[in-house]
Amino acid sequence: MNRLDTRFAALRQAGRKALVTYLVAGDPAPEATVPAMHALVRGGVDVIELGVPFSDPAAEGPVIQAGHERALRHGMTLRRVLAQATEFRRDDPTTPIVLMGYLNPVARMGFAAFAEAAAAAGVDALILVNLPPEEAADLRAALAPHGIAIVFLLAPTTTEARARSIAAQGAGFLYYVSRKGITGAAHIDTADVAAQVARLRPDGTLPLVIGFGIKSPAVAQALAPVADGVVIGSALVELLAATPVAGQREVVEQWARGFRTAIDA
Repeated sequence: MNRLDTRFAALRQAGRKALVTYLVAGDPAPEATVPAMHALVRGGVDVIELGVPFSDPAAEGPVIQAGHERALRHGMTLRRVLAQATEFRRDDPTTPIVLMGYLNPVARMGFAAFAEAAAAAGVDALILVNLPPEEAADLRAALAPHGIAIVFLLAPTTTEARARSIAAQGAGFLYYVSRKGITGAAHIDTADVAAQVARLRPDGTLPLVIGFGIKSPAVAQALAPVADGVVIGSALVELLAATPVAGQREVVEQWARGFRTAIDA
């Protein structure tokens, strides 16, 4: 088992749900990313999704798109993201890191080269929004010897048969997108999400987390019981953008602790 499998197994054993957070690597400044990651862990975050900046993040709403743009202006690249993961790993050997982004930068680096570099950096899994399972065989083959998982997405429009197929090809966990459209929704119908998760969850073998539009501890608390975890993205990116870098560590830690307390309640 890699770090991701170990973490979810420990959470299940303890009867707890995963708190997963997403931030854009290099936003609002490259030097802020690794300290923010450590602050998230201190606040109770179980898994960190590290966003790889990309010029056309089609699935993202305005908040995360702006984060990608800021990071790219700072010169962030896939290799610099991996360097940040390496730096984080020097002091934290256990918290799972999931790189989240788009296929294009990975394909440009080359699957074999990327797999070796990601493994050396301590990356545990990969979410590529524009990579369907049917086209993932070559990348999966490159990642498999290094124990790096590819995490696939489920959506409200996914059929039950399709969900079973995706689960059979995925690893690490399944990511349920709580609504149609882009990240940063203003409102989530928690009852509808619960019903959709119950419909789509194939057999419970892979953990399932819910993301997109979870902006408050109250919403996270409402959704946590129906899944293995919740993902907070836009709210964190917005917080980082609004907080001076010098004061981010304490603010981020307290912010994460609020979500941790809510989903543990």
